Amino acid sequence: LRWSPWGRPGMKALVTAGVFVTILWNLKFFLNPSKGSGEDSKHREPLVILVWEWPSKQVPNVSRDVCHELYGITGCQLTTERQLLHQADVVVFPHSRLQPGRDKLPKERLPGQNWVWVSLESPSNTRALAAWNQTFNWVMTYRQDSDIFIPYGKLVPNRSATVNIPAKTNLVSWVISNYHRTQKRAEVYKNLSRYLHVNIYGKANNKPLCKDCLLPTISKSKFYLAFENSIHRDYITEKLWRNSLLAGTVPVVLGPPRANYEQFVPADSFIHVNDFGSLEELATFLKTMNSSRYQQFFAWQRRFSVKLYTDWRERMCAICTAYPRLPHGHLYSDLQSWFNS
Repeated sequence: LRWSPWGRPGMKALVTAGVFVTILWNLKFFLNPSKGSGEDSKHREPLVILVWEWPSKQVPNVSRDVCHELYGITGCQLTTERQLLHQADVVVFPHSRLQPGRDKLPKERLPGQNWVWVSLESPSNTRALAAWNQTFNWVMTYRQDSDIFIPYGKLVPNRSATVNIPAKTNLVSWVISNYHRTQKRAEVYKNLSRYLHVNIYGKANNKPLCKDCLLPTISKSKFYLAFENSIHRDYITEKLWRNSLLAGTVPVVLGPPRANYEQFVPADSFIHVNDFGSLEELATFLKTMNSSRYQQFFAWQRRFSVKLYTDWRERMCAICTAYPRLPHGHLYSDLQSWFNS
């Protein structure tokens, strides 16, 4: 006969108890794996995004979980409370709120904390960038090569397969608030207006449009002058997205080259000033276009709808979406050179 530990009652109970304790220990880690390491536990905490100063004058209430409530982005906490600086994973600095000198910036940056420079303005309208060299880890702009890309708008897939062209009562319109003769758009308008009439609205012509009047007024024009205030790569603003495409008129664009626009919208959805040898040719093209040719410019509506980005909360929440793929430890040594490139 072979000796067996199960022959002794005390030993049998001891082994059984040991097996039971082992099962409970493993079950604990199976049910609550985040307790296994401090690093995993920290990863599951909300990402804290501190906006040092809100970009717009109206500061919204971000005390709730706005990223989840409004945009379905989980694990993202927005705050404007500076006392949370030492808890913040990311600190956001809009250029429009930065003052020359560093007296208003935090005195120190925590290890692992990333600072973001934000701007929706073009290089022509951005000053004193050299003062911010060696300051920011990431950039957040309308440029596609930004760490966090925030366009003014985009086309999103739409299954409606319908085309809606508002009734037209005039040929061309333009809304302009800041008119400066030195700008390229002022020169182009002046020469184009020799060959056709342009209905001008906005502060520059003492015909401001109320917020709810803008789109209904523009929609009555067949074409809209979507002229940017300066010409830079990817600088394609609400003049295209809202004033033209959303309003239901055909944009005549002045900005970066046609190829750049075609990275954002279909080639047959707009007219580029540079498509023509002269502004007289452009004017003739607009004035003599027949109905079937005009309708072709709206073919994009069968596949897409316009999405505008107007809420800074949505842009800030986008940082959390981008966070896992962003380069940690990177620093923009020459922010001005990058932005002007």
